[in-house]
Amino acid sequence: MTPDDTLQFRWAAFDELERLDLHDLLKLRQDVFIVEQASLYADIDGKDPEALHCLVRSGQTGAFLGAIRLFVDPERTSARIGRVVIAQEARGDGLGRSMMQAGILKAEELAPDCEIHVTAQAHLEKFYGSLGFRRASETYLQDGIPHIDMIRP
Repeated sequence: MTPDDTLQFRWAAFDELERLDLHDLLKLRQDVFIVEQASLYADIDGKDPEALHCLVRSGQTGAFLGAIRLFVDPERTSARIGRVVIAQEARGDGLGRSMMQAGILKAEELAPDCEIHVTAQAHLEKFYGSLGFRRASETYLQDGIPHIDMIRP
């Protein structure tokens, strides 16, 4: 990704995902979470149909660059952002921040004044902290990787 590359953000419910989007989403999560991070876990956890998905593609090449999934509770008092994934070639240019800001805005749109929860890899605490999230747990292992729970009030 180049600094002048335009990005296309698209929100979709699971049943609105096109076949190519679904393929690219699952492939990127597999490539990053399972292969790159050497963590064997069930990425297809049955929760994708309940989530809203933010898909990010390059506006110039159409390459799939990243995604997040968002859950908002039925009473609209809290939300959860998860499965934040960025293609290796798109890291380091602020895409993670842009994706998280998009997730925060969408959560607030759907559930004004809600708390937003994330389960963060522990080494990303400072990054999530810069977005207003605060640590809400001790460090624990999830799928062999140190994680913490964080909440944005």
